This record gives sequence, C-alpha cells and structure tokens, in this order.
Amino acid sequence: MWKYSDKVMDHYRNPRNVGKIDDADVVGEAGSLTCGDSLKLYLKIKDGIVTDAKFQTFGCGSAVASSSILTEMVIGKHIDEVRKITNADIARELDGLPPEKMHCSVMGHEALEDALKKYYDEEIDFGVNDNKDSRVVCTCFNVTEDIIKEAIEVNGLTTVEDITNYTKAGGACGRCKGDIQKLIDKYAKKSEPKLSPAQLILKINKVIENVIAPELQKDGGDIELIDINENKVYVKLQGRCSSCKNSVLTLKSFVESTLRDKVSNDIEVIQV
Repeated sequence: MWKYSDKVMDHYRNPRNVGKIDDADVVGEAGSLTCGDSLKLYLKIKDGIVTDAKFQTFGCGSAVASSSILTEMVIGKHIDEVRKITNADIARELDGLPPEKMHCSVMGHEALEDALKKYYDEEIDFGVNDNKDSRVVCTCFNVTEDIIKEAIEVNGLTTVEDITNYTKAGGACGRCKGDIQKLIDKYAKKSEPKLSPAQLILKINKVIENVIAPELQKDGGDIELIDINENKVYVKLQGRCSSCKNSVLTLKSFVESTLRDKVSNDIEVIQV
C-alpha cells in the first residue's frame, strides 16, 4: 500500500477548480483514455496573467491531486513564471508522491506545456519545445524520447524503473526497456566516484605540479602545496607571484578554478 501525504489526500477528496472553462484562452491536454490517464487543463490569461484555471481528469487519486494543486500553482501568476514550473515542483507542492505515482505529476506538467505551446504560438515564440516529431519509444503508452529525456534531466532518473514510475514507459509489454536504458545512458548525468582522502591529495598535487605550476613559472612565479584539509587547499605563492598585486585574483581565477574544474567543485584555495 502506497503512503500518501495529507496534502495529496486533501486534494483528492476535495479537488479545487474541477470543471471546464467554456471561453478558455488555451486548453492543454496530456495522456489518453487508452493509456489509463488523461487530463485537460483550461487556462484564462489576461495581460500575461493566469486569471483562472480548471481541469478535467480521468485517473487515480494522485492524478486528481496533481491536477488540482497545479491549478492553484498557476492562478494569479504571470505566464513567464508559470512556464518555469516542473513536474518536480508539482510533486513538491503535494509534499511528495510515491515513486510509482510520479507519472501523475508528469502528466500535469505535460498538460501545462501543451497549453503554453498553444498560447505562445498565438502570441510569440518563446522556444517552448514541440514534441510532435519526437520518436515514440513506448508504443503502449505513446511516450516519446523527448518526454523521457526531460524526465531524466529534471528529476535525475537513473534506472528503467524510475522512467516507468515517472512516464509509464516500459510498464506494459516491456519491449522498449532496452531503448529506455540507452536513453538513460545518453542523458543521465554520470556522477564521479568519490575520492578517498589519499586519492584526493594525490590528484590535487598532480594538478598543481603538472598544470598550475608550469603556467605560473612562465611569468617567474611558482606555487607550493602546504596542506589539504577536506575541501580546503592551503598553498603558498612563490617568486613573482608572492609580491604581485593580483595574487588574490591568481588564486581564485586560476588556481582555484583549475582545481575545481579538474578535481572537485567544492575546493576552496587559501593562501598561507
């Protein structure tokens, strides 16, 4: 049995803004009845402000809750602010969703994207993605490569099971799971293995000796590694660098930035 937050249960039992807007400026759609979930999102927009929003959805309680909270999130906001909303924001507003129900927040975001695309087409092109030409990866649920790519990048997904939870792709016949894994390999950010303290010291020392010092020596300067304490690297500038009025700039703009680029973004360089 999945555990739902009080907020999810509240929006499921008492959904806000249910219905349709007959004179809506745009109507966004996502999902389909053949796939088990569908959503229509109606928006009224005046002078760039969303003045009203309603929804009609067919799906589970999480789909109702996601649609309901989404209408509250957009009403009263400028369209430029609305277009920054992600499915992760929808889930966060609900105090979280079970992993198996994250696809409901994705459906809400897709309906919002569809509405914004229609609005911008009528007004001005702000570069909202059009997925019409995107390759369909999961034919059972009509999930495209662009949808999977966005889910991976926005939510940091790393497994096929994650993709199924967020988009439903791979949740029926399963024949597309190989293609989904290829997309994960292509789009997922690869985290580097954490270095041990000894490995960190060796790597920092190697970068200083082979990259940083040779560049400083070209101008008559040099650098000595004094100590390393977690992410703090203590160094001493030598030669011309020690008396240069731009020594602080050298430390931050060259030494620190080089170590952050080649070793770790957490490194702080301190002169002793």
